[in-house]
Amino acid sequence: MVVENLRPGTMADLELDYERLARLNPGLIYVAASGWGQDGPYSQLAGLDIVAQGMSGLMSITGEPGGDPVKVGVPVTDLVCALYGALACVSALRARDRDGRGQLVDVSLFEAGVSLAIWEAGRYFATGEVPRPLGSAHQTSAPYQAIRAADGWFTVGATSPRNWQAFCAVLGKPEWNADERFAGNASRHRHRAELIELIELIEQVTRQRSAAEWVERLQGAGVPCGRIQDYGQVFGDRHLEARDFFWDAPHSTLGAVRQLGSPMRLRETPVERRSAGPRFGEHSAEVLRELGRSEEEIASLGEQRVIIQAPCP
Repeated sequence: MVVENLRPGTMADLELDYERLARLNPGLIYVAASGWGQDGPYSQLAGLDIVAQGMSGLMSITGEPGGDPVKVGVPVTDLVCALYGALACVSALRARDRDGRGQLVDVSLFEAGVSLAIWEAGRYFATGEVPRPLGSAHQTSAPYQAIRAADGWFTVGATSPRNWQAFCAVLGKPEWNADERFAGNASRHRHRAELIELIELIEQVTRQRSAAEWVERLQGAGVPCGRIQDYGQVFGDRHLEARDFFWDAPHSTLGAVRQLGSPMRLRETPVERRSAGPRFGEHSAEVLRELGRSEEEIASLGEQRVIIQAPCP
């Protein structure tokens, strides 16, 4: 398997493109991850996450109504493109199990970003309406957003009839549930322009207590809600600690390095935690030895700077 993340044509210039390598190994699975894909009008343009976020429409729906374009806080197109590449690898491996043939896997930041527009695409294709930013609110459900409290913010998703009724009861406002404009999620959606008024009324109440108090009360009533945590709070979260999500990885030069765990939990074949990521070139010689190269050949490749070898710790 080969994975590369360069502009289309670069690997061909290095004589390491899929067509050349597949002639040597027809079973090769070759993942080409790029900004725009291996062909098409944009294929030779430089691609970065910020560019893909803008071109894919993500920045046009992120942020507050009428505000400046806002980038998603994490490099979402980088991450989603990598996930699609990994999923495609699994599919290609299963296909190779059947027929012995490898294949080229073509994934891009741009298409990864566009693929996330599940609500936006459905609505646009059905109505022609161009989606706009809604802050933390949802396109079709309400209240489903961040709510201001006395000392900060919390999130709530009180969209089902039971949850909306419980939400109104906790806030001491059962009359909201009797208002035909807001009684059901469908009616709240039809009266979306008036939801601003409803959110203002909600926050007149929620500003009277802390976010922690509201979360405790609402969770006690079964209403989906939660604190808005910064990463300092997340990395000390008691639930993640109880689930053993974080772990200390041994590193050859730094000692124990705190790491994020895997969100995938397989009961029969659990993810193995072995070490931190390798240093640049740490395993170059080891891999070449496994491929049958002699120590003299490996040393020569290092001297020519064909490979990088990390110094021994």
